[in-house]
Amino acid sequence: MSFGDDNFGKFVEMAGGDNIANDIIPGTFGTLNPEQIIASDPDQIIVTGGSWEAYVPGGAWVGVGPGRDEAEALRKLKALTERPALTGVKAVEDGAVHAIWHQFYNSPYQFVAIQQMAKWLHPDLFADLDPEATFRELHEKFLPVAYRPGHWVSLTDVD
Repeated sequence: MSFGDDNFGKFVEMAGGDNIANDIIPGTFGTLNPEQIIASDPDQIIVTGGSWEAYVPGGAWVGVGPGRDEAEALRKLKALTERPALTGVKAVEDGAVHAIWHQFYNSPYQFVAIQQMAKWLHPDLFADLDPEATFRELHEKFLPVAYRPGHWVSLTDVD
């Protein structure tokens, strides 16, 4: 499953990226064939994830979201790179594979997700951008709940 020209597909565009599914999926989301991913040979891969244990116990989803278990999220993200559709693509070989909290799609905090995507897609251009600090400040100033990190994870974080 992937996003077309809306939702997270639009986030990729707003962050300065090129969504490979934009011209393939005619709506908000749909299915990419593994061959389409391999042929596109993306420089970066961004997947969405969440805390979906209640819906899909033990599933292959990447558990990102408030207070996530970073080691487990990284383990599941790494496991996704072993799927046939990602075999040999540049993003996997370079470790440029990322997961971001799926629930950003339907919230007023979308701009934080776009900041993080921009940082992944253009690390030199956005070296001074700190989406974690942005989201923490938003919580401290405007929300009644304490900030808990864990809304994204990246294989670039693995030493």
